[in-house]
Amino acid sequence: MRRLTFRQWVGYAGFAVVLVVTVAVAVWSGDILRAGLDPQVPFQTYEPPPAPDYRSASSWALQDDGRSDQAAVFFVMPTTFDGGSGWNGAIDDARANAYMRRVVLPNYASPFAREAKVSAPLYRQASLYTRLTLRDDAREARAFAYEDVKRAFDLWLANHPTGPIVIAGVEQGGELAARLVREELQAHPALKSRLAAAYLIETLISPEMFDRRIAPCDAPDQTGCLVAWMSVRNGDESAARRALRRALEWNGRGELVELKTAPICVNPVTGAIGQPRAEARQHSGATNATGLEWGARPALTGRLVSTECRGGLLWHSAPDADFLTAGGSWADRRKIVPYNLFYGDIERDVATRVAAWRRKAASEPRPPVSVAPLARSG
Repeated sequence: MRRLTFRQWVGYAGFAVVLVVTVAVAVWSGDILRAGLDPQVPFQTYEPPPAPDYRSASSWALQDDGRSDQAAVFFVMPTTFDGGSGWNGAIDDARANAYMRRVVLPNYASPFAREAKVSAPLYRQASLYTRLTLRDDAREARAFAYEDVKRAFDLWLANHPTGPIVIAGVEQGGELAARLVREELQAHPALKSRLAAAYLIETLISPEMFDRRIAPCDAPDQTGCLVAWMSVRNGDESAARRALRRALEWNGRGELVELKTAPICVNPVTGAIGQPRAEARQHSGATNATGLEWGARPALTGRLVSTECRGGLLWHSAPDADFLTAGGSWADRRKIVPYNLFYGDIERDVATRVAAWRRKAASEPRPPVSVAPLARSG
């Protein structure tokens, strides 16, 4: 048997090392990339970026921007900051804001702009890393972001003292909007009479969290209610398990704790928790508006997916549409998808509820205006 030379041994050994490294990267690449987003500093000793001044226009991505003044929308954006450099992102982070303007605003804020003026604060959002771990540090970073949203809302509400309002949030923004709705209705129960609806998009939250102050919508024209869902493609059981395993909600002390009960699922196609299933023919329209300028309405493609709320999740069929694909970096593929499967459905739902709110307001008797008697002269 021919013996291998030293050079051959080195060659084979090198090949084996390369093979092992290649397999390791393939198997553990997610863990490696996720670790690269870890700030490597305890949140308790972390120095966050400067707080936004919401009296300044530079602290808002949108301020009363939209095609109609039928309602006012307070929109809380999803995660756009990757992390690595900190637990929470600065509001002037160039990369995060570029993603926000290219992907988030045209796909997720724009459906609200057809019937309302939309305002969206820039806030020191928790990083993408905090969405990929259940560490206490990550939960504290997510709770920290709420303080900015609360301050922005207080100023926004003071500037919109009358008329119907909508509170909306997506992913991280939906989580923060859920706490905002609960705490505002707890402190100011009368605010519910102004609420056309609250939209918690791609958000897992239980009805128990709201202490019966607000309920899931059970009719398309109901007002003062919640529309919330987390979508999963039919057959993707691993994604469903992962979403439920990572689901957190707020306790009474403002802490994020594990979700213990079935989350709310209001089908955005039917707009009613009591109508969990919708056929594809009922679907109003999906779009990929990424890169579209603000104010431009994208083309919609309807009748693409059937949907069903089951086990607290919104299951949908696979859309037969090449434009509904997610690409980008490893981090971008773990953010909200760069298209909106329910753009047309959200648009229609908002229009229906705002119109219902205005009909109800117009039919209610107005309190009599008291006129003080004129003082007599002399």
